Amino acid sequence: MKILVIALLMVSWLFGAVDLNTASKEELMSVKGVGETKAQAIIDYRSKTPFKSVDELGRVKGFGAKTLEKVKNEFEVKEQNAQ
Repeated sequence: MKILVIALLMVSWLFGAVDLNTASKEELMSVKGVGETKAQAIIDYRSKTPFKSVDELGRVKGFGAKTLEKVKNEFEVKEQNAQ
Protein backbone atom coordinates (compact mmCIF):
# COMPACT_ATOMS: atom_id res chain seq x y z
CA MET A 1 0.00 0.00 0.00
CA LYS A 2 2.80 2.44 0.84
CA ILE A 3 4.43 1.76 -2.52
CA LEU A 4 1.15 2.52 -4.28
CA VAL A 5 0.74 5.81 -2.42
CA ILE A 6 4.34 6.78 -3.20
CA ALA A 7 3.84 5.92 -6.86
CA LEU A 8 0.66 7.99 -7.00
CA LEU A 9 2.41 10.88 -5.31
CA MET A 10 5.15 10.77 -7.92
CA VAL A 11 2.61 10.62 -10.74
CA SER A 12 0.62 13.54 -9.36
CA TRP A 13 3.82 15.56 -9.05
CA LEU A 14 4.72 14.84 -12.64
CA PHE A 15 1.31 15.54 -14.10
CA GLY A 16 0.06 18.38 -11.94
CA ALA A 17 -2.85 18.87 -9.65
CA VAL A 18 -5.37 16.24 -8.58
CA ASP A 19 -8.92 16.80 -9.87
CA LEU A 20 -11.37 16.90 -6.98
CA ASN A 21 -14.23 15.55 -9.10
CA THR A 22 -12.52 12.59 -10.74
CA ALA A 23 -9.63 11.46 -8.54
CA SER A 24 -9.72 8.07 -6.88
CA LYS A 25 -9.34 7.74 -3.13
CA GLU A 26 -5.69 6.77 -3.61
CA GLU A 27 -5.03 9.77 -5.85
CA LEU A 28 -6.59 12.09 -3.28
CA MET A 29 -4.47 10.48 -0.58
CA SER A 30 -1.35 11.19 -2.60
CA VAL A 31 -1.66 14.83 -1.55
CA LYS A 32 0.29 15.54 1.62
CA GLY A 33 -2.16 16.18 4.45
CA VAL A 34 -4.97 14.10 2.94
CA GLY A 35 -5.41 10.72 4.54
CA GLU A 36 -8.04 8.07 4.08
CA THR A 37 -10.70 9.89 6.13
CA LYS A 38 -10.35 13.22 4.31
CA ALA A 39 -10.19 11.48 0.93
CA GLN A 40 -13.45 9.69 1.70
CA ALA A 41 -15.01 12.96 2.87
CA ILE A 42 -14.12 14.52 -0.51
CA ILE A 43 -15.69 11.57 -2.35
CA ASP A 44 -18.83 11.75 -0.19
CA TYR A 45 -19.16 15.50 -0.79
CA ARG A 46 -18.72 15.28 -4.56
CA SER A 47 -21.25 12.44 -4.82
CA LYS A 48 -23.90 14.93 -3.67
CA THR A 49 -22.63 17.95 -5.59
CA PRO A 50 -19.61 18.15 -7.88
CA PHE A 51 -16.97 20.71 -7.03
CA LYS A 52 -17.11 23.93 -9.01
CA SER A 53 -13.93 25.34 -7.48
CA VAL A 54 -11.10 24.23 -5.22
CA ASP A 55 -12.27 26.73 -2.58
CA GLU A 56 -15.36 24.55 -2.02
CA LEU A 57 -13.00 22.09 -0.35
CA GLY A 58 -13.46 24.28 2.73
CA ARG A 59 -17.03 22.93 2.98
CA VAL A 60 -15.77 19.36 3.36
CA LYS A 61 -15.48 17.97 6.88
CA GLY A 62 -11.86 18.07 8.00
CA PHE A 63 -10.81 20.98 5.80
CA GLY A 64 -10.58 24.19 7.76
CA ALA A 65 -9.04 27.41 6.51
CA LYS A 66 -5.48 26.41 7.48
CA THR A 67 -5.68 22.97 5.88
CA LEU A 68 -7.28 24.39 2.75
CA GLU A 69 -4.52 26.96 2.42
CA LYS A 70 -1.86 24.23 2.67
CA VAL A 71 -3.37 21.89 0.08
CA LYS A 72 -5.35 24.01 -2.36
CA ASN A 73 -2.52 24.31 -4.87
CA GLU A 74 -2.38 20.52 -5.10
CA PHE A 75 -5.95 20.29 -6.40
CA GLU A 76 -7.87 21.47 -9.41
CA VAL A 77 -11.42 21.33 -10.71
CA LYS A 78 -11.58 20.70 -14.42
CA GLU A 79 -14.53 21.97 -16.37
CA GLN A 80 -17.25 19.34 -16.51
CA ASN A 81 -18.90 18.59 -19.82
CA ALA A 82 -22.57 19.47 -19.94
CA GLN A 83 -24.79 16.42 -20.31
